[in-house]
Amino acid sequence: MRKSNEPVLWFLFGAGGVLAAFLAPIQIALTGIAGPAGWLGSSFEYERVLALVSHPVTKLYLLVLITLPLFHWAHRFRFTVVDLGLRASKRAIAVTFYGVAAIGSILSVLVLLRL
Repeated sequence: MRKSNEPVLWFLFGAGGVLAAFLAPIQIALTGIAGPAGWLGSSFEYERVLALVSHPVTKLYLLVLITLPLFHWAHRFRFTVVDLGLRASKRAIAVTFYGVAAIGSILSVLVLLRL
């Protein structure tokens, strides 16, 4: 029987969906609404946020928060495009979408390492 990488892709899809559903809204509420509105007080000053983001555990959290939803998007979009009728080029579609997710992940690693 031929080995498949489908279980790994489904794992990335599921984990990315959970993170996109549970952690991303909290992150958006804190950094996109509460911080700029001043509800967090002095804890949202540039120096404090930079110090927090410079910590390795926070970098790992942000990497996971960025990377897994990218693979969730790639998996969902791949099957959406195939269901819309582009069945002839399934392999090219998969390589393209997962490649974009991989490039986005690599770029996020590079950005987080520079902080």
